[in-house]
Amino acid sequence: LTGSENGDIIRQLEYRISRLEGVLRLNKMITESGGKIFASNGKKADFDATVEKCREAGGSIAGPRNPGENDAILYFVKTFNTYAYLGIKQSLIPGTFQLLDGAKLSYTNWYLNEPSGKGEE
Repeated sequence: LTGSENGDIIRQLEYRISRLEGVLRLNKMITESGGKIFASNGKKADFDATVEKCREAGGSIAGPRNPGENDAILYFVKTFNTYAYLGIKQSLIPGTFQLLDGAKLSYTNWYLNEPSGKGEE
């Protein structure tokens, strides 16, 4: 392909992606923060199924790393009036948490005395 043909194909793809993102935004299925796209189908599922669906979609379950990403996740909690799983797990040290990939948490926004280990966290 020539350079201009590549440019045309790229512009067509950008246009199509923009239209698809617009439809998903209208249906409150995506939001964005810091260049990352956060998505939800609004359906309830267990944690393992949620992790798997995220993987199948080419992404991962969200683990907020800053207030903007936290707000993006909160958008879905408010939109669908439900909870959201986070990509966070307890480490080998009780009361200490980490991202699912094992990285240390650099951002948290928990209520006072949470997580408490009582019931579902």
